[in-house]
Amino acid sequence: MQQFEQSIAPSLVEENRPVIGLQNVSKTFGGTLALRDVSFDLHGGEVLALLGENGAGKSTCVKLLAGVHWPSFGSITIDDKPVSFNSPLDAQAAGVAVMHQHPGLFPELSIAENVYMGHMPKLKSGGINTARMQTEATRILASIGLNIDTKKILGGLRTSEQQLVEIARALSLNAKVLIMDEPTAALSQREVTRLFAVVEELKKRNVAIMFVGHRMDEIFRISDRIAILRDGALVGLESVKDLPRERAIQLMVGRELSSLYPPANAKRGKLVLEAKGLSRSGEFEAIDLDVYAGEILGVGGLVGSGRTEIARVLFGIEQPESGEILMDGTKMTFATPLAAMKAGIAYVSEDRLGQSLVMDFPIVENAGLTILDKATTSGFSSRKKMIEKVDQHLKRLKLKFRSYTQPVKTLSGGNQQKVVLSKWLATNPRILILDEPTQGIDVESKAEVHAMIADLAKQGMAIILISSEMPELIGMCDRIVVLREGNKTGEFKRSEATQEKVIRAATDSEATPTHLKLVQSTDVAQVESKTPTITSRWLSILAHRELGLVAAMLAVVIPVAFVNPRIFSEANITTVSMDAALLVIVVLAQTLVLITRNIDLSVASIIGLAAYGSALVMAGHPHIGVIAGLASAIAIGTVCGFFNGAVVTFGRVPAIVVTLGTLTVFRGLNNLWAGGKQISADKVPQAWLDMTGVRIIGVPLVVIIALAILVSASLLLSRTATGRQLFAIGSNPDGAALIGIPANKRILMAFTIAGTLAGLTGALWASRYATVDARVASGYELTVIASAVVGGVAIRGGAGTVLGFALGALTLLVIRNGLTLVRVDPLWLQGVYGLVILVAISIDTFVARRAVHQRSSVKATNARAVS
Repeated sequence: MQQFEQSIAPSLVEENRPVIGLQNVSKTFGGTLALRDVSFDLHGGEVLALLGENGAGKSTCVKLLAGVHWPSFGSITIDDKPVSFNSPLDAQAAGVAVMHQHPGLFPELSIAENVYMGHMPKLKSGGINTARMQTEATRILASIGLNIDTKKILGGLRTSEQQLVEIARALSLNAKVLIMDEPTAALSQREVTRLFAVVEELKKRNVAIMFVGHRMDEIFRISDRIAILRDGALVGLESVKDLPRERAIQLMVGRELSSLYPPANAKRGKLVLEAKGLSRSGEFEAIDLDVYAGEILGVGGLVGSGRTEIARVLFGIEQPESGEILMDGTKMTFATPLAAMKAGIAYVSEDRLGQSLVMDFPIVENAGLTILDKATTSGFSSRKKMIEKVDQHLKRLKLKFRSYTQPVKTLSGGNQQKVVLSKWLATNPRILILDEPTQGIDVESKAEVHAMIADLAKQGMAIILISSEMPELIGMCDRIVVLREGNKTGEFKRSEATQEKVIRAATDSEATPTHLKLVQSTDVAQVESKTPTITSRWLSILAHRELGLVAAMLAVVIPVAFVNPRIFSEANITTVSMDAALLVIVVLAQTLVLITRNIDLSVASIIGLAAYGSALVMAGHPHIGVIAGLASAIAIGTVCGFFNGAVVTFGRVPAIVVTLGTLTVFRGLNNLWAGGKQISADKVPQAWLDMTGVRIIGVPLVVIIALAILVSASLLLSRTATGRQLFAIGSNPDGAALIGIPANKRILMAFTIAGTLAGLTGALWASRYATVDARVASGYELTVIASAVVGGVAIRGGAGTVLGFALGALTLLVIRNGLTLVRVDPLWLQGVYGLVILVAISIDTFVARRAVHQRSSVKATNARAVS
C-alpha cells in the first residue's frame, strides 16, 4: 500500500464527525417527487451504504451530493453548515469525489487524461503538465492493481479496467468525501477485493465514504452503517451490526420477500440445442453444450473465461472457427443474429446500455425493436399493434413507468432491464440466452426476473443463464456448466452443485485440460512483441492516418509527373500552397466544431458573406487600410459563428439543423447585399490585393498566416485543459457534464472561433482571388468536410489532429491539381472527393475492427493469465 499512501494526501477530516449530508431534502423533477424529506450524514472514517430498489432515489442522492442536481427543498451541509453546489465543479472544490454508476469516461482520450480530466496539473505557462499527470496517474492506478501505460487510449481497455480508471479519477481528487455509485458492477472478484482494500485505507485516513450497491454480500462486508430508501423516503438508518439482512430487504421492498429463487418445478423436455466442439481462437476451445426444453442451464466462470463469447457465437454475432451447432438434431449455421432469431434464439446482452437499448427512444419502441415487421398496418409501423404485442410481457415483469411514450433513459436500471427482457420475449423464442440478466438491479426486481425465468422454463422454453453471482447460478439453474480459460472444466446438476465445487472448477488449475497451456503475463508480452507480418505492418501504416495521406499524395504526384512535369514547377507549387493555406484555416474551423460532436454546414456561406463584406468596405473606404478590411471580415464571421453556437447550445437545436438553415440564410443575405454586383480588382486598393501575395523569405504571407494559426491551434487542442475538454465533450457529452465541464460554453466557444476563422478566410479569399460576388465559396463546404474526414477528424466527435486534417486538405488539393494537369474534366472532381471519403472511412472501419479483434484476444489472454 505504499504507492497508495503516496498518491493520496492525508485527510483533515476528524473521525466520526459529520462531513457532508442531506438535511430534510426533497427533490422534484417536473412535478414528480423523487426524494421526500431525506436526512442523513456521512462521517469521517466510515462507510455509509445506501440501499433501495431501482427508482427509490439513490442516484438522486448521489447527484445532489455531486452537484449535478440541487435540492428543491432542504439543504446540503458540509461540517454542519449549509452549502450550495451550482455545478459538479463546486462539489469537487468542496472535496467531494464521485464514481458514477455509468462511468463518465472518454474513450478517445488517454488513460492519464481520463484520470485528471477537469483538474489537470498545470505548468507555470498555463499549459498541461503532461509528465506529472502521467506519472501521478500511473501511481494511483498501480495502487488499485492496474499497472498500465497511461499514455494509451482508454478505449482499448476492457470494461472492468475502465471502471478502475473511474476509481482512480475519484482518488486523484484527494477528496475528503468519496461517493461510490455501483462501483463493482463490472469488476471481477479479485478487483472487488482490491477496491475494498483501498476503501479500508481511505477509512484509516478518515475519508467519509458512501457506497451505493445492490449486492448484499458486498454491502454487509464493507459498510459501517446502512441507510435505506423506499419510494424517495428514508425508511431506515442503522448500524450494520444491528440490521439483519432479511430486515434490510424488508425495509427496501416494504414487505417480506417470500423467496429470491423460486422452486424448481419445470420438467425437462427434448434436446433443443447442441454445441459440439465449438472453438474460437483466443476465446474458447472444444466446448460441448446441450440445452433441453424446460431447463435452465447455468454457465459460470471468471471474467475472461469465455462465457459471453460462447453466447455471441450461439446467437450469430461471431462465427466459430471449428465445431458445429445443432437444433433438433439438424446442423445450423448462424451467419447473422437475424438467422439465429429466425431459428428461435433470443439473446439478452450483459450491456443493456450499449447493445440492448436505444436510450432516447420511447419504452414501447425499445420493447418492440425485435418485432417491427409484425407491428405494421398497411406496411406502416403501428404503435397500437406494438403495444398489444409487448404489453403482456411488460405487465408480467411489473414495469414501473408513466406511459409507453416515456423515453427509456428516464427509467431506473431495473426497469430498463425489464424492457430489454420484454423486447426478446416478444419474439416468442424457443431458446433464451440471458447474459447477466440481474446485474445492477434491485432485490425485488431480481425476484421478479427470477420468477419470470422459472415461469418461462415451466412453459417449455430452453434457457441459458450466464451469471457472475454464485447464489443466482445455484438457486436458479437445473445444471451448471463451469468454464475456465475458455475450456469447460465442470458440469453439475442442481442437487450436487455447491459454491465450493463451482469455485474450484472455475479457479483450480488441476481442472484445466492438459492440452491448454496457462499463459502468463510474460507470455502475453512475448506474443505482443512478435515480429509483425507483412499484413500487420501494412495495417500499422494505415492506422497512422498521416502516413497514409502522404502515401496517397505520392501515388497521385508520381504518375502525374510523368505526364506533366509542370506539377513540380514553382508557379504550380505556389498556387497549391496558397490554396491549401486558405483551405486549412477553414478546415480548422470545421474541426473545432466536429470534435465537440457538432457540425457547421454554413462555413462556406460565412466565407462568402465575409469576403463580400470586407471587399465592399475596402472598395468604399480605400483609405482606412488593410487591417480595417480584415477586422470587418472577422467581425462578420464572429457574429455568424456566435449565432450558430447560441442557437445550438441555448436553443438546444441539433447543429446539423441549425447550420443547414443558416447556410441558406447567410447565402441569402449575401445575395441581397450584393444585388447581383461584383467587386472587381480595380475597385479595391492594391495593398488589399497584395496582402496574400506578398512574400517573406520567399514564402507567401497567406501560407505563413495559415501555419501560425495551425501551430496555435495545435497547442490549444493538445496542450491546454480547454482544448482537451473539447475532445472530452465530443467523446462523451454526458460524462463531461457529470464532472462539471461547461459543455455549452465550450461548444459556443468552438462555434464562435470557427466563425472567426471563416471570416478571416473570407478576407484572405477576397484578397487572393480579387473579383468577389455573392457566389464566393459556393459549395465549398463539401471540400471542407471532406478534408476533415479524410484527415481523421471523427464525425461522431472526440477525435482528430491538426496534422491529420492539414494533410487531408493538402491531399484533396493535390488530387484536384493532378486531375487538372492531366486534363481530366473538372466535373469529375466532386465524384472523386466522394470516393476518397468512402475509401478513408472504409480504411478506418477495417483498421478499427482489426484493432478490436486483436485487443479482444489480448484481453482474453490477460484475463486468463491473472485468473
